[in-house]
Amino acid sequence: MLLPFSLIAGMIAYTLLLGEPHWLVLATGAVVCALGLVWASWRAPIEGIRLMVQLSALWAGFCLLPLHGALFGTDMLRTPFYGTYEARVDEVLGSDGGRARVIISAITPDAEARAVPIRRARLILPVDVQVEPGDIIRAAMRFAPIPGPVLPGAFDGQFHSYFNGVGAYGNVTSQFQLVWSGDGFALDRRVLALRTAIADRIDMHLDDATAAIGKAMVVGDQSDIDDETREVMAASGLAHIYSISGLHLSIVAGGIYFLVRLLLASIPLAVGLPVKKIAAVVGLLSAFAYLALAGGIENVPAFRSTLMLALVFGAVLAGRQALTMRNVAIAALAILVIDPASIFRPSFQLSFAAVVALIGVYEMPLGKIPKSSGRFSRVVSLVSATAWTSFIAGGATMLFSAYHFQQTAPLGVVGNVLALPFVSLIIMPFGVVSALAIPLGLDAAPFQIMGWGIDRMVDVAELVAGWSEGFTGNPLLAEWTLVASVIALAWFAFLQTRWRFLGPIVLVPLVLFYGWVPRPDILIADTTQAVAIRDGDGYGLVTGRAGSFAVEVWEQHFQTEISAQHSTTRCDDLACVSDQNGYSVATIKNAAAFAEDCGRHDLVITRLRAPVFCTSAGQIIDADQLARGGVHSLVWNDEAGRFDLRPALTNLNRPWRALQR
Repeated sequence: MLLPFSLIAGMIAYTLLLGEPHWLVLATGAVVCALGLVWASWRAPIEGIRLMVQLSALWAGFCLLPLHGALFGTDMLRTPFYGTYEARVDEVLGSDGGRARVIISAITPDAEARAVPIRRARLILPVDVQVEPGDIIRAAMRFAPIPGPVLPGAFDGQFHSYFNGVGAYGNVTSQFQLVWSGDGFALDRRVLALRTAIADRIDMHLDDATAAIGKAMVVGDQSDIDDETREVMAASGLAHIYSISGLHLSIVAGGIYFLVRLLLASIPLAVGLPVKKIAAVVGLLSAFAYLALAGGIENVPAFRSTLMLALVFGAVLAGRQALTMRNVAIAALAILVIDPASIFRPSFQLSFAAVVALIGVYEMPLGKIPKSSGRFSRVVSLVSATAWTSFIAGGATMLFSAYHFQQTAPLGVVGNVLALPFVSLIIMPFGVVSALAIPLGLDAAPFQIMGWGIDRMVDVAELVAGWSEGFTGNPLLAEWTLVASVIALAWFAFLQTRWRFLGPIVLVPLVLFYGWVPRPDILIADTTQAVAIRDGDGYGLVTGRAGSFAVEVWEQHFQTEISAQHSTTRCDDLACVSDQNGYSVATIKNAAAFAEDCGRHDLVITRLRAPVFCTSAGQIIDADQLARGGVHSLVWNDEAGRFDLRPALTNLNRPWRALQR
C-alpha cells in the first residue's frame, strides 16, 4: 500500500527542484534502482527487498512528471499572438454563457500570422457556435500566456496546463469558419453527441437551477451551476454530490448489477448460468459507459471510482474479496501513471483520502454485529451506516477541503444523512431511467421525478447551511499541513491494527496549534492594477477595479469584502499613500514620485521599473518583481519592522512557467 505514497513523494520532490533535472541523471537513477532490485532479490532478506522496492518507487515518481512532460507537455506561450489560424478541435470542455470552450491542436498560421510555438491551446468560441471533436476550424484568434496562481499556494494553471499539453489560452475575435466536419462515426464525437442530447433533454424538462445540477450529476457538466448554489452545497457538506464520483457510479453500476442478477435469477431458463458473474460484467460495462458520459479519464474522481469498481467486479468474477486496501493502491497507481499531475489537484486528494479512510475502517475487526430484524431496525441500520460513512469520509477530507477551499462543513454528516436518500432512491435511479427512455420519447416523467428529488436535496442543503451559519469558519492553512496529511494517510493505509489511527490523532493537534497562517495585510496583483490593503475587518483597493477576476478570487478565498476604495488612502496624480497601524505604504503611478516617496515609507509598490536609489532605500515591489513572482501576498512583521513577502510564482526555471521575456 505504500507504493502510491512513495510515487507521490518522488513527484513532490521533483516539483521542489530549482531547475529541471538532466535526462542523464534520471536515466542513471533508474539504472541504479534496477540493479539494486536485482541485487536485493538475489542477496537481501525480504525487508531489504521491500526497502529497495520503495526506493525504486520513489525514484519512479521523481521521473514520472518529467517523462510525462516530455511525452505530452508543450512550450508555454510567453507573449500574446494575434492572427488568422486553422486548427483541429480535440475536446469540447463545455460552455460558459453560451460560449463553448474547446481544446485545439495542429494550430497552423494563415497568411501573415506568426506560428504559435505550442502543441495545444484552450479556445473560447463565439456565442452559439457549436463544434465537435475532429472538426477543423479557421478564425481570427488571439492567444495569451496562461496566468499563474491568483494567490500563493493556490491552483497553478500553468503547471496543470503544461502537463495537459495546453500552452496558451485564446479566443476567437472574428471570421469564424468551420472548414471541415470530422468523422461522424468517431467515438469521441458520438459520446459528445450523446452527452449533448441528454443535457438538452434535461434543459427541456427542468428549470434552470434544477437542470444545472441534473446535468452535473448525469453527464458531468457543472458549467451552469451558479455560485450561490455552490456555496450552499459546500456549507452543508453536499458539494461532492454534484461531482460524479464513487457515490454516483456505485449507485448506477451497483443498481444495474442488482437488477440484472435479480432478473436472471427469476428466469427459469437461466438456471445453471453464472448469474452473479454475468451481472458483474453488465455492471462493469455500465460503469465504463457512465464514465464516458462523465468526461472520461479527465474526470479524476469518476475515473478513480471506475477503476475501483472494475477491481470490485473483477474480484466478483474471480471469487475474491473486493474491497481491500490493495485494490485502492492498484487504482491509485494506475491514475498516477496515466496522469501524474493529478495528485496536485483537490479532486484526487479528496477522493483518495475518502476511499483510504473508508476501506481502512471497513477492514478493522468490529466484532459480531447483530443482524437487523424488522423494518424499523433495518431503517435505523441504514441511517446509521450512512451517517458513519459520511463521518469517516468527511473527517478524512476535512483538512484537504479546508486547505483548498477555506471552508469546513461542521454539519456535513447531518446534511448527508438527510440528502443521500433523495440521491440514492430518486435522483440517480430516475436519472438512469430518463436517459434510457430518451429514444422512446418517454423521458419527461422520470426527468420530472429526478428534478423533484434535486429540489428536495437543495432544500436540505439550504436548511443545513442555515444551521451551519457562523460555524463554517475560513481556515487558512500552511502548505506543510497538506504534506503532513499525506504522511498521516500513508501511516493509516500501511498499518493494519488500531495503531493506524495514531497518525490522524497526532495530526489533529499539530495542525490546530501550528498549522495556521496569518491573513495578508497587502495583496498585489501582477497583471492588473489591483492593490488591496487591510481596512478594518476587510480590505480596500488602493488601485485597481472592484469586480476584476483577481479581486473576486481574493474575496472568495478570504470570504471578506474588498471595497472599491481604501478608507485611509490619499491619492494624487503621482502616487497613493496609505498610513496603517505601524506601517505606511506608497503606491507610485508616476516616475516623478520616486524621489519623494522612496525611503519615506515602509513599502513602495509600483508597476514601473524602480531606479537603483529606490531599491536600496527600503522594501519595494516593482515591475521586475511582479513579472518574476506574480501575485504578491505581504504580512507586516511588527517585531522585524518590515513585511514578510510571499510571491505566487516560485521555481521559475521550470518548463511550465510562462514568464514573459
